[in-house]
Parts: sequence; structure tokens; C-alpha cells
Amino acid sequence: MYLKRKSFAFNSDNPGVMDSNRGLFESALKTADATFQNLDSSEISLTDVSHYFDSDPTKLVASLREDGKAPASYIADTTTANAQVRTLSETVRLDARTKMLNPKWYEGMLSHGYEGVRELSKRLVNTMGWSATAGAVDNWVYEDVNTTFIQDPEMCKRLMDLNPNSFRRMVSTLLEVNGRGYWETSDENLERLQELYQEVEDRIEGVE
Repeated sequence: MYLKRKSFAFNSDNPGVMDSNRGLFESALKTADATFQNLDSSEISLTDVSHYFDSDPTKLVASLREDGKAPASYIADTTTANAQVRTLSETVRLDARTKMLNPKWYEGMLSHGYEGVRELSKRLVNTMGWSATAGAVDNWVYEDVNTTFIQDPEMCKRLMDLNPNSFRRMVSTLLEVNGRGYWETSDENLERLQELYQEVEDRIEGVE
């Protein structure tokens, strides 16, 4: 999908027209040693939207390179006058700590009730996106999400009561993250997630 959508180039023989030239694009990617994206809004971070990981070719470049080496991946934070360049993994960690796993942030979200749980669910899906395109999410991020929102009985019940549909999405995303090999966790955690999925499914379907 990335190659299909990103391989357009201006045609020098037909000014103003863009044509697909996938072969040329792939040959250029094969020589890439680094990937780079720019954060230019303090309101939209790496896991707020899918756009950032949709535009990340880290694993793709590794698959195209003859040596199979993953390129170095960087994110420039230009949201303040003190612009900084960080590695992609470092930026993903920072994003997880300041938002998804930050009590001030998630409690602020949950104060909005139904919509707050939907925001948590969306952010977890976008976090998984960074595992898929770049392998940039540390195991502890998913483990801490599980500890914070699943293992805590009060929080678990709260999320289920506020928005069972979005909570089901969170549970299924964690199961998918494990199934894809992005998160290693205990069998007990996986069994609890599977039980919880059925429990919330029954709640949604009105099964007593």
C-alpha cells in the first residue's frame, strides 16, 4: 500500500502531471540509510493519528535493501523554538509516557466518559501501527497498558461501563499485538484478556 500510494513523480515531459513510477521509487528506497519525519504541531503527536505511521517506510526499506538492514529512523520535534531530533523509538517512548500511560492525560480523557475510552482505544491502535511499520514500540509499553487498564479491576470495570465497544477494541488490540509477535507477556495475562473479551462481548450483546 505504501509503494502503491507513494510512488508518484512529476513527469518532465508533461509539466504538472504526476505518473506512477514504482520501479524508480523502489530503487531509491533500496539505498536509504535513514528515514525522517517532522512533528510540527504540539496538538498532534505520533499516536494521535494514523498519518505518521502510515507514512513510515522503516520495515519496508529493510525488506528492499540487499543487506536487509533497517534504516536509522528519526523524528524532528519542531513544536517549540528549541527544536530537537530524536530517534523514532525514543519519540514513541516519550509519547507513551506523556499520554497513554500518563494518569493526568488519561484521567483527563476519561472525564469525558464515552468519548474518552474511544480516545484510549484509538491511541492504542495507533501505537500498534508503529510496531507494524517500524518495530519501534518497546515491550514495556504494552505491558504497562495492560497493567494500567486491564489488571486494575476498578479501571477495567470503569472502562467497560463507560464504553464497552471501545473497551472491547482495546482488549482485542492487545490480543492482536501479542498474536503478531509485538508483545511478549504471561499466559495468565492472555487468558484474562480472552476471558475479558468474551465478558464485554456478552455485555454488548445483552447476554446474561
